[in-house]
Amino acid sequence: MPETAVLLIAHGSRHAPANEDLFQTARNVAGRGDFRIVEAAFLELAEPDIARGGDRCVELGATRVLMVPYFLSSGVHLIRDLTAARDELQSRHPEVEFLLGPPLGPDPLLEQLVAERARQLDSGERAPRFAPSGDMAERYAHLGESG
Repeated sequence: MPETAVLLIAHGSRHAPANEDLFQTARNVAGRGDFRIVEAAFLELAEPDIARGGDRCVELGATRVLMVPYFLSSGVHLIRDLTAARDELQSRHPEVEFLLGPPLGPDPLLEQLVAERARQLDSGERAPRFAPSGDMAERYAHLGESG
């Protein structure tokens, strides 16, 4: 029976707390127990990169790797960069199957989340981990960019 791993892939940020979201998501997915191997990786600006994440899945015994983009849409990163990363991993590990999935959206569950966040904002509720935009701008001003 093949050992299937999940490789969650996000863009990556110079701001470490932004990257921590993906690591936490990987821990949560692993905690569900559907997959023994769940790893996080980043396209750029953070470690581990996709190659290292894919290698780690193989090192842990995966014979099949589900590459799940933590992206909202099929932009150039997904179409060009993630496809190239998949192809490179496949050539390095020909005995392992690497399957690149679609982005998270559009999807009815994501639309439901957007509607819920809008409702929370409209009603004055504080969404999970919500901070007013002025606070966010002040907090991240030292970065000089949003990513």
